[in-house]
Amino acid sequence: MSASNGSGLDVLLRALRLPSFLGQQAAIAQQAEREGWAFTRFLQALCEQELSDREVRRIERLRRQSHLPLDKTAATLDVSRLPTKVRRTLPTLYDGAFVDAGENVLAFGLPGRGKTHCLCAVGHELVSRGRTVLFVPAYKLVQDLLNAKRALALDREIRRLDRFDAVLLDDIGYVQQDREEMEVLFTFLAERYERRSVMITSNLVFSQWDRIFKDSMTTAAAIDRLVHHATILELTGESFRTEEAKRRNRLPTPTDASAKEDR
Repeated sequence: MSASNGSGLDVLLRALRLPSFLGQQAAIAQQAEREGWAFTRFLQALCEQELSDREVRRIERLRRQSHLPLDKTAATLDVSRLPTKVRRTLPTLYDGAFVDAGENVLAFGLPGRGKTHCLCAVGHELVSRGRTVLFVPAYKLVQDLLNAKRALALDREIRRLDRFDAVLLDDIGYVQQDREEMEVLFTFLAERYERRSVMITSNLVFSQWDRIFKDSMTTAAAIDRLVHHATILELTGESFRTEEAKRRNRLPTPTDASAKEDR
């Protein structure tokens, strides 16, 4: 078994789109010769490397396509500041079983309580497990749907969104729709009902959702579909941003430190 990787083999591996074969075959061939591997074991090692690298590249591609904020992951989430129930629930969401069941995750709380970070952390964990996720501000999704409807392409746009296992709608409470906008949002939610997951952050509790949908019947129908199969996270406590600002203000400045030393 030769460790040589002649140009002819390189060309074939490129044509077959086997970049890990191309990059690793010489090193693995040398290991195979040292350890006396059979040819089938050598070939298996190359195949395993190719599949492993493909999965890494696939996850990287899914993460880029998700548009999830790169800094809002489970690793950067300060769970000690979350309510106990939320802290205990998040790990059960990370495994993605709710996606398999077409269930939803809804996060409620005033601004700065960590709603977006919590659901983005879930989104990143789903992506790391090979799930397709889309993060989109609610206002942008509504505008995209409305533009599609006006172009007589709403069905096509909803089918495109249907390719995502979970769509994360951020800040739905800030959406102030007219009737036409409300209708496309309701259509989107109704089409995903019991088939695909929706993750939603909102600073408005359900009793205030008539500000979003304007119509009491539509509001009730939307809420009914969302909560039928859903995990609800209630984010309480003080604003993360307010706490951080208070900490910064308590830190001594270089001038303060110098003045203390002079005294």
